[in-house]
Amino acid sequence: MDEMEEELKCPVCGSFFREPIILPCSHNICLACARNILVQTPDAESPQSARASGSAASDYDYLDLDKMSLYSEADSGYGSYGGFASAPTTPCPKSPNGVRVFPPAAPPPQQQQHHLLPPTAAPGCHRSLTLDERGLRGFPKNRVLEAVVERYQQSKAAALRCQLCEKSPREATVLCEQCDVFYCDACRVRCHPPRGPLAKHRLVPPAQGRISRRASPRKTSTCTEHELENLSMYCVQCKTPVCYQCLEEGRHSTHEVKALGAMWKLHKEQLSQALNVLSDRATEAKEFLVQLRNMVQHIQENGVEFEACLVAQCDALIEALNRRKAQLLTRVNKEHEHKLKVVRDQISHCTVKLRQTTGLMEYCLEVIKENDPSGFLQISDALIRRVHMTEGQWGKGTLTPRMTSDFDLTLDSGPLLQTIQQLDFVQMKVPAAPILQLEECCSQTNSATLSWKQPPLSTIAVDGYILELDDGSGGQFREVYVGTETICTVDGLHFNSTYKARVKAFNSSGVGQYSKILVMQTSEIAWFTFDPASAHPDIILSNDNLTITCNSYDDRVVMGNTAFSRGLHYWEITIDRYDNHPDPAFGIARGDVLKDVMLGKDDKAWAMYVDNNRSWFMHNNSHTNRTDGGIGKGATVGVLLDFARGILLFLINDEQQGPIAFDSLEGLYYPAISLNRNVQVTHTKQQAQSLNNTQTAVK
Repeated sequence: MDEMEEELKCPVCGSFFREPIILPCSHNICLACARNILVQTPDAESPQSARASGSAASDYDYLDLDKMSLYSEADSGYGSYGGFASAPTTPCPKSPNGVRVFPPAAPPPQQQQHHLLPPTAAPGCHRSLTLDERGLRGFPKNRVLEAVVERYQQSKAAALRCQLCEKSPREATVLCEQCDVFYCDACRVRCHPPRGPLAKHRLVPPAQGRISRRASPRKTSTCTEHELENLSMYCVQCKTPVCYQCLEEGRHSTHEVKALGAMWKLHKEQLSQALNVLSDRATEAKEFLVQLRNMVQHIQENGVEFEACLVAQCDALIEALNRRKAQLLTRVNKEHEHKLKVVRDQISHCTVKLRQTTGLMEYCLEVIKENDPSGFLQISDALIRRVHMTEGQWGKGTLTPRMTSDFDLTLDSGPLLQTIQQLDFVQMKVPAAPILQLEECCSQTNSATLSWKQPPLSTIAVDGYILELDDGSGGQFREVYVGTETICTVDGLHFNSTYKARVKAFNSSGVGQYSKILVMQTSEIAWFTFDPASAHPDIILSNDNLTITCNSYDDRVVMGNTAFSRGLHYWEITIDRYDNHPDPAFGIARGDVLKDVMLGKDDKAWAMYVDNNRSWFMHNNSHTNRTDGGIGKGATVGVLLDFARGILLFLINDEQQGPIAFDSLEGLYYPAISLNRNVQVTHTKQQAQSLNNTQTAVK
């Protein structure tokens, strides 16, 4: 809790807050400090007579401090007084923290305004605040802050002592809530054994018992406008607790008003949520500081090692190299000191921010413990803003090292003696392992996209990258891309397969290490549409390439845009139009199938052609297995391709049409159809649970 202490000190006097008041800008100040640094010019005294009399600040009447102006040194100690040119230009003596006080000139009647600038606690806040007829009494007291200060001071007091020790009482270790007695370990064992009736007593730590002892019932707050009315509601627009009398007077008639208790709980929840985020940032900062301290040690170790290596190389050279050796050592030492300075500066900066963050967190946690709703709500908005603002200060780059601990310098001792004057550091290191960017890596259908980058602190040049994938079955890796790009899409992968990918960088010094392995899952099913690029020109496609027909009376072939090579695949084609009893053919084909004849006429296709009464299987112009049963408008034709069994079979209206059509199938096949202008079909179904089932993982 030591780091919270700065939150509990008045920015004017530098001591713990005493009777703190809340300014409209959400800053706090001791009531006594506000009075001490305020001055008043009597209404009857002119500015000229005030200067002539030489009255000091202590000569003014402090019984009515409501009509005064306080100026913060954050405004350079000088300020304008309602725009009057006759304001004095010589400041009075400073208050304890350096805030200057000016006796203001008497303003014109009925135009007197009083301004209070917040003290130096918020250097960026120079807001001018107007005092009403109540003056300082119009500012609410910060009872929550006052209670936190009291708890903090009590926690800093001497440790509680055992109440049963006869001589030299030892430090208490527990408090019995039922006996209301503090015990040390020895007296607890002797006088409060955990058996019999005493076994049911509850023992708590001394600090917890001290807090419960001084816990008091919740104070009922009264309205500053109506002292006899309790605060029971909360104005959302004004962000202040109000009483029923305020509402009846119509001051908040157009404002949203909510129950005080509900807003108390809401703001506590908001502050708790903000603290959770800030706590995560603080944890990251602590880990980051450990990382930076380790980096200091690594830099020192690497610096010593590098220096020794450099000295050994230079000592092996001829005497002419000695002068150059001194120059190189100076360069290394400068690099060494520069790295240390950068990291130490970052440690110092981060330590200060972490101490401020921790102090604010501890203060907020103490505020949350308060059970005074109105007091809490008076400061909750400001605390929530401060927590969010502090959390924002731990943004991107704050917890990233500004320097690497590596010395990317290698001495090349190969040049000849005549080139000794050109001896310099050259890069002799291979690139570091690339980092896969998981948020940009994905798999879709049977393609995979991978993205990577170099480590952020790496300064080693990279000439290119090598991307490798396995075969989808746990086999050997193979190169699928070599180049300078940092993103690559690999097409033509197997469906329902798990691929492993890795990447490495290379330069003139060699090939670096592999990245972590990325595991990617392709789609379980092979959803496809018809491919206009490979279709015969007479084919007409529509409905996002799912519906096809033809403008020729001759049969023309169209294929799907996805090829299959493993797994189980099933798709259905619906007959949208069927005129004059044509013979459309359905099946699979190689990529180089003939497109201007019926599917199955050559040895590149395996198909079933069918009319309104019967069907045949055809491959390489061989017709087999005539089967009764044809198609018409609205009929469906199903195609089942099973690579595990190496077979192809067909269905009409969900009934198998004939025996297994073809077997011993292996290789790469595309879905294919041939038809003429008398037929229109649509790809309507594919056996699937999802159309894009992708998963990624890192090993």
